Amino acid sequence: MPIDPDFQKKRKVVGKHSGHDVWGPVEPPKKLGIHGTNVAVDWDLCEGEGTCLDVCPVNVFDWAETPGHPVSEKKSDPAREPDCIYCMACEVQCPTQAIKVTQQ
Repeated sequence: MPIDPDFQKKRKVVGKHSGHDVWGPVEPPKKLGIHGTNVAVDWDLCEGEGTCLDVCPVNVFDWAETPGHPVSEKKSDPAREPDCIYCMACEVQCPTQAIKVTQQ
């Protein structure tokens, strides 16, 4: 199941991480929420394959360690979300459809 494209209407911001919003629910280590707003990564879907890190031409993503998460113990983190040029490469190529890019 891909990231919910309407997550901004259905979820609330519950915190910040590396300068971006985190959308709940968050119950570590099993539920980690959605990280980012314009470049959003559902950490509960992300398998940590790194495709987005490889394809992003402006280096938006970093690795984040998530020990104990049942899907993977590292996640793609939109650490430089404001640098996004909306090329959509990360969203299109994410094997788990865990990324939603929204131009605002």
